[in-house]
Amino acid sequence: MHLGALAHFDPRPGTDGGQILELLAERAAAIGRLRMCVRGVWLPIGGAAWVADKDFDVRRHVRRVRLPAGDFDTEAVRVAGELMERPLERGLPPWRMYVLTGEDDGAFAVLVKLHHALADGMRAVAIGAGILDQLAAPSARRRRPVPPRSWLPGPRQVAGFARDRVGELTRAVGIGASVMRASRLELGAGSALAADSSGTRRLATAVLDHEDVQRIRRAEGGTANDVLLAVVAGGLRRWLLERDSRIPGAEPRALVPVSRRRPGAPPGSGNKLSAYLLGLPVAEPDPLARLAAVRAAMDRNKAAGPGRGAGAVALLADQLPPLAHRFGAPLAGNAARILFDLLVTSVPLPRSRLSLGGCPLRAIHPMAPLARGQSLAIAMSTYGGRVHIGLVADGKAVPDLDRLAESFGQELADLLGASAAR
Repeated sequence: MHLGALAHFDPRPGTDGGQILELLAERAAAIGRLRMCVRGVWLPIGGAAWVADKDFDVRRHVRRVRLPAGDFDTEAVRVAGELMERPLERGLPPWRMYVLTGEDDGAFAVLVKLHHALADGMRAVAIGAGILDQLAAPSARRRRPVPPRSWLPGPRQVAGFARDRVGELTRAVGIGASVMRASRLELGAGSALAADSSGTRRLATAVLDHEDVQRIRRAEGGTANDVLLAVVAGGLRRWLLERDSRIPGAEPRALVPVSRRRPGAPPGSGNKLSAYLLGLPVAEPDPLARLAAVRAAMDRNKAAGPGRGAGAVALLADQLPPLAHRFGAPLAGNAARILFDLLVTSVPLPRSRLSLGGCPLRAIHPMAPLARGQSLAIAMSTYGGRVHIGLVADGKAVPDLDRLAESFGQELADLLGASAAR
């Protein structure tokens, strides 16, 4: 369940990978959230809490990796895939950052890797932005978060705690029933993308012109995200046809995360997510009809709200007591393949131009987590007039991930041409 981003920078004259490493370590150490690790607590039973790592050493988390000779961007993506599949060490704050450097031309990239428990997409953006020149802390003063106090509850606190837990469990049962109803009614059998987890990771990237996306949106209606979801559907269709010349009977089901953070609110603690389920119309040969189908389905999802349907399973995490998490987490982890086939998410970024150590950010490809039993996750971010796409796949299940990435550009061109011809 690692997420993150691969950021490519244009070097300045005299750029040195060692200097970038030192700057990255200094700024990462100043981000309080990155000093937090998970520890068990006495109360509530089965619970855990984020506490400050009293032995925190940023050098355990920030490393430099020299890439072999070859095209820098290609090698950076390949090595980043290998780094993303390495487990994070338990007992330490669950994150890593890597400075990827070439041989002698100064080119470099930064891979940020976080466990999803540490941050959802919005919070990961806030953490990642904290290492960049424009948004880094003005000083290196480091405030250590205060660990939660240990206390013994009195009778009144025990009664209040029990009422709260009963209320949470009641709400959880209601959400769970909604999830099961939606699962039985909405989801087909089988999956074109399900696979046993091999533990391997393969990454691929794609870049689309944001203005082309906006042209289609203005002509056809809906949102830019609707257009991008239609591009994903069309790209999957091309890829599936190239693989075995047939389209599966059941539509691949995409889980589309929805942030529940209020606009303008600080990142806050914990994950604040729900999700929509979307059947991707890969059987539809007409690109504009695919876009219309995606738009209609997303409109229905938004009308129902993020608290309804099988995609709302993420809300259960807010309602179940900690002890239920301990027993239910393995079950929920294995249920992902039943609920959806792939993850497709859009991660918002600041609109201003960004840099690290004075080196302009050229491209940033977000990387979404890959759940157990899933073989593909797709994340998208808009920056500098382009849509940067990051694909994460199980390396054994999807060895031809580069071909899928290429299909997105072809699909956008076809969609743009079809819209202009009407």
